[in-house]
Amino acid sequence: MARRSWRARLPIAVMAALAVMSTSAAAGAPGTGAPDHAQGPDTATIRYTEYGIPHITASDWEGLGTGYGYASAKDNVCTLADTYLMVNAQRSRYLGPDGKTSPGERQNTTTNLNSDLYFQRIKDDRVVERLLGKPAPDGPEPEVKEAIRGYVQGYNRYLSETGVDNISDPACRGADWVRPITELDVYRHAHAEIIMGSADPLLDGQVNAAPPGASAAAPATSLAERSAKAAKAAKAVKPEETARKIRDAMAQSRQHSMGSNALAVGSQGVSGGTSMLLANPHFPWQGKNRMWQSQLTIPGKINVSGASLLGFPAVNIGHNNDVAWSHTVATVAPFGLFDVQVDPLNPTKYLVDGAWEQMTSQRVAVDVRKPDGSLTKVTRTLWSTRYGPITTSIQTIPLPWVVSAHAVRDVNMHNLRALNTWFRLDQAKDVHDVVSILEATQGVPFFNTVASDRKGNALYADIQATPNITDAHAESCLTLTGRLLFHQQVPQSNAPPISILDGKRSACDWPDDPNAAAPGLLDPKAQPRLIRSDYVGNANDSPWLANPEQPLTFPRVMGDSAAPRSLRTQELILTARHRINGTDGLPGKGFTPQTMGQLLFADNSRAADLALNATVKACQDVPFGLVLVDGNLVDVREACPVLAAWKDHAYTNDSRGSWLFANYWAFLLNGQGVEKLPWRVPFDPKDPVHTPNSLDSGNSRVRDALARAILALRKANIPLNAPLSDIQKVTRGAEQIPIHGSLHELGVLNVMTPGQVDGKFDITFGSSFIQQVRFTADGPPEAYSVMAYSQSADPSSPHYADQTRLFSAGQWVTGRFTEEQIAASPELKVEVLDLSVSR
Repeated sequence: MARRSWRARLPIAVMAALAVMSTSAAAGAPGTGAPDHAQGPDTATIRYTEYGIPHITASDWEGLGTGYGYASAKDNVCTLADTYLMVNAQRSRYLGPDGKTSPGERQNTTTNLNSDLYFQRIKDDRVVERLLGKPAPDGPEPEVKEAIRGYVQGYNRYLSETGVDNISDPACRGADWVRPITELDVYRHAHAEIIMGSADPLLDGQVNAAPPGASAAAPATSLAERSAKAAKAAKAVKPEETARKIRDAMAQSRQHSMGSNALAVGSQGVSGGTSMLLANPHFPWQGKNRMWQSQLTIPGKINVSGASLLGFPAVNIGHNNDVAWSHTVATVAPFGLFDVQVDPLNPTKYLVDGAWEQMTSQRVAVDVRKPDGSLTKVTRTLWSTRYGPITTSIQTIPLPWVVSAHAVRDVNMHNLRALNTWFRLDQAKDVHDVVSILEATQGVPFFNTVASDRKGNALYADIQATPNITDAHAESCLTLTGRLLFHQQVPQSNAPPISILDGKRSACDWPDDPNAAAPGLLDPKAQPRLIRSDYVGNANDSPWLANPEQPLTFPRVMGDSAAPRSLRTQELILTARHRINGTDGLPGKGFTPQTMGQLLFADNSRAADLALNATVKACQDVPFGLVLVDGNLVDVREACPVLAAWKDHAYTNDSRGSWLFANYWAFLLNGQGVEKLPWRVPFDPKDPVHTPNSLDSGNSRVRDALARAILALRKANIPLNAPLSDIQKVTRGAEQIPIHGSLHELGVLNVMTPGQVDGKFDITFGSSFIQQVRFTADGPPEAYSVMAYSQSADPSSPHYADQTRLFSAGQWVTGRFTEEQIAASPELKVEVLDLSVSR
């Protein structure tokens, strides 16, 4: 497999004794590295090291939250304020109804008005307030409440000290929607993040659902007559077509949404240590789902370093002294649909167990700013059943409310347990502790967990909030459309199995399991996990091949098995295998921080490994070099030597031919899975890592896709051999920073997804907070990280683009975890917050 050479040496650690001596005046007593002022109960200390990474220390959870809230607001107050505006259903009031917003995993998926109606309904139903009123574990544990109380104090303190008119970020400077926050705002934001796996596909359908017209004067009819009419109308329904459209839409959505890689390597796969972890989430580069890095310490209680989604005073992905963990987006659908038969003469009545039930209606009203600046009210009537709200679309595919209607049950709508999950993970002692936490809380909303520990274990676990749809329950209750949708596999798309259950039978609701953490959840013991001493990993495929040497089994609701894996999954597995065996061309065997970083930033394309040679041959074999496609005669001869010279198959900044191949691959796929390409060797479930393979160079699809790619680049005035750095960039002010990596479909681990941002071609999703951690038998963990889009969204911040430049160069930040390492930072800055002012 072609690999790229290491681009930069990792920084060498400074000797601890010299570090302490050189910074003792700023850091406190020599030999401890602990600042004297951090020991008092009424202070929180924020120590900034290179690239603006804060190390926050306090004596209790409230103080820790205060430091976190203050420091995160300092870096990203506008992004946070915009998020609080969204979850309080006030975007239309201040920004107008037509703007775009991102309640879910993707970017700008709905209008301000639809978003406001969605969140106003949650507010009116007091969903979050009711969860807060429950004791733990259903409600937040005491330490969570204390940290969030402190976070609010810290955020508001920064806002008060700075003043809205003096905010340095022009995105919200002087804006009337920037205001102090409450604890409820923070919990609403947390809840919005937990349910975002359902928001994108279902939000618009819920707020726009309206019953078909029905005449109140229509004569009463018998149940038999109504059933007969319903049966006649049902003949017009085409389950196969509906299932296909939903399946394709969900698959397409997943290709342009959040994702991740995570690789845990145990004692048998590490050189010079007991285990390693690579965390590589692919999150949005703009908006509420940006991540922010910190270290959080309460001496004697917690010491954890990593990153979290903005506004969470905990670490979501990171490490403590004994365990490192990450998450990847899983193939569990965090929602299910129920097909309810409606009364054709009164379509807000639906049939359950032979009796008609009346839907509940709810008037939801939001304030909307008109073009002249005045306010008006927009009111909608939204409808619900015993199963949940009615929706009339899923991922823009219509679900007509005629013969039946579709109700939504969201597995996370009543989940604040996730907060408890992450606070506990921050204090885990080993991977067995991680499993116990995941099982006890079932708070993880739609993620896998991958972890390693000091003892040499590597863990994969898909233990999360999952609908209790066992295979037997699915067999009994799926509708015809639901059966097609649930069981149809969409290879290489990472699309989850969507359930549509028979709402006419109350027994088809998700049953309660005595072992589950909440009603309607799947038994956590039935959810897959794997602990090994070589490696486990996930790249957003199902749990099946967390390690191909030990394939996992699990209920169908959690994903597919014995089906083609994505090229990114293949790349992750092969990368792990070849490094552990020493067959990747690099020196030695087993992972080190240098080889782990080198292999990730090699930006190798599995698609190119499989298909480039055949593509070059197809190009060279075109008669006279001319191809007629779409009415255009395209000369392909210039492309042949360009592709032939792209020998390393890498999407590095200096690669030439990679952009041409990316466009060609997109035309060749044409929205289909890789398994649909003209391979000579089809997929074999007995060899899922190497099949399909051997592209048929004589197939006309190959030739035509190449011609279309050449035509597209020429129309865009992009040379066929243009280096990637000339095309794929991110905008930081007036600066254009080249970004290496490429699309998921190309089988590149370092995923980058370009798109439109404020009218410019820019990065929308991709590698965000990347961290690798190595444990040894004793001593502190060795960590390296890089925040690809940098810590701050504020253009005036010194940390707006500094790590982005570092990422562009393929370099890393050396982690500072111990007191001696922090004190040794040549850029150490200390800020002390007097907590008595806030409390």
